[in-house]
Amino acid sequence: MKKLIHPQELMTSVEPGNTTIMVTEFIILGFGDLRGLAPLLFLVFGIVYLATISGNLLIMILVSTQQSLRTPMYFFLANLSCLEVCYTSNIMPRLLVDLLRENRVISVVGCIIQLYFFGALGSTECYLLAVMSYDRYLAVCRPLHYPTLMQGTICLRLVIGSWVSGFTVAAAFQAAMVSSLTFCDGNEIDHFFCDLKPLQKLSCSDPQLVNLVCMSLTTLVTLAPFGLTLASYWKILFTVLHIPSMTGRQKAFSTCSSHLVVVTLFYGTLILVYALPFAGQVPILNKTVSLLYTVVTPVCNPLIYSLKNKDVKESLRKLRV
Repeated sequence: MKKLIHPQELMTSVEPGNTTIMVTEFIILGFGDLRGLAPLLFLVFGIVYLATISGNLLIMILVSTQQSLRTPMYFFLANLSCLEVCYTSNIMPRLLVDLLRENRVISVVGCIIQLYFFGALGSTECYLLAVMSYDRYLAVCRPLHYPTLMQGTICLRLVIGSWVSGFTVAAAFQAAMVSSLTFCDGNEIDHFFCDLKPLQKLSCSDPQLVNLVCMSLTTLVTLAPFGLTLASYWKILFTVLHIPSMTGRQKAFSTCSSHLVVVTLFYGTLILVYALPFAGQVPILNKTVSLLYTVVTPVCNPLIYSLKNKDVKESLRKLRV
């Protein structure tokens, strides 16, 4: 049920014959219906958050210090790890604090800022995963041209392009459109962070323009990179199947298996939340699936790459020595 907060936390505009109450703060409901489990959830999420930060920082340290990992693939991996640290830090610290307090108020501006970085980092990850899939395509399908096509300056431009595109083209425009909405019909966000769908439910203005813009941006920042990723792996699969020896096929596919697992995990959770209509209509389902790409995926990425990659495991042994 929608609820208005205390009158002191609202902005009231009075016109002849009309009174409009404008929401200036939101209440993050989070996992308020599981208050008895709050200490346990805090412990579990706290451990996962520390593991996420530690694992991804370790990947970044290994890539920057180990000569054997100074290749385009690991340069992209280090950027992915940096992105995961920023991505989970945008949501997890506040989630942990909210689990231990009753007052879960966040300002409209603070909510829009969190949404901005959520969208920016998510968009950047889509582009970066597409770049990594293109890198794997060149390594498997065009190995002789790989050193020339993936020079240091080209890799740097691809990474910078991914970050800039994620922050400017997609997320900034999306946040500007959402900030133009009027929130006056309630202030309780039935989620554990400021996501787009819960905010749209609270808006009392016409959301058609925002929906149109967001759908266009979704096509630009999600479907286009996803299409490039699928095309890259289709070419890789076609090439691998035509390698005569079983050993050669296994060696070729092992170079991209870790990335393929990460891509499947990332896009699989996004499809569950944003592509399936019923997911956003059921709050508990939306929260549960959202935990997968905000909490589980960032901590899984370093595990996937370290467990399935011989170079990373060898670098870990050298670092211990």
